[in-house]
Amino acid sequence: MSNTSTGLRIVHYPHPALRHLSKPLRRVDAELVSMIQEMFELMYAHKGVGLAANQVDLPYRLFVANPEGDRQRKDQEFVFINPIISQPKGSADAEEGCLSIPGLYAHVKRPERVTITAFNLRGEEMNLELDGLFSRIVQHETDHLDGKLFVDRLSATGQMEARDALEEFSLVYTSRQERGEIPSDEDARKRLLELESLRT
Repeated sequence: MSNTSTGLRIVHYPHPALRHLSKPLRRVDAELVSMIQEMFELMYAHKGVGLAANQVDLPYRLFVANPEGDRQRKDQEFVFINPIISQPKGSADAEEGCLSIPGLYAHVKRPERVTITAFNLRGEEMNLELDGLFSRIVQHETDHLDGKLFVDRLSATGQMEARDALEEFSLVYTSRQERGEIPSDEDARKRLLELESLRT
């Protein structure tokens, strides 16, 4: 797991936050804005194009994205708060990975085009019709907010191929818990609920 100076880190499978169903945010404050900036930095550091709050152990319904994956392209930085996806069209199959399951890649079939409605940090509502990579990013990250992972969408064959890697992640995670390096699942869930009560 990766740490930053103020404590946010990308959590790895099977951390309970990755299965947490996020509730809509009711309040955005300076602390949350700071966390969002840190999420962007983590995303860039790990060469990602999207990062959901669940992935940094936060129970908030938001994610950040930059389809260019380039920290210099500030014009491509997007914050999606309380996103809702609608109007799926078409079908596309492409390879996906996840910063919370590093090193595992597999082909996932998703709608080719979607509409996403969400709020930005200024409280403005956005309605974007997306296709291609950006469409796939927002679907992948919104799945995170619903407690779903890309491996849940694999074919039966794909799930079998991913099984050994996921079991290895689980073994490493359990071992770290036993050594007291990371909290128990019960403590992790309790923390999520405490944080959730602050802003949802």
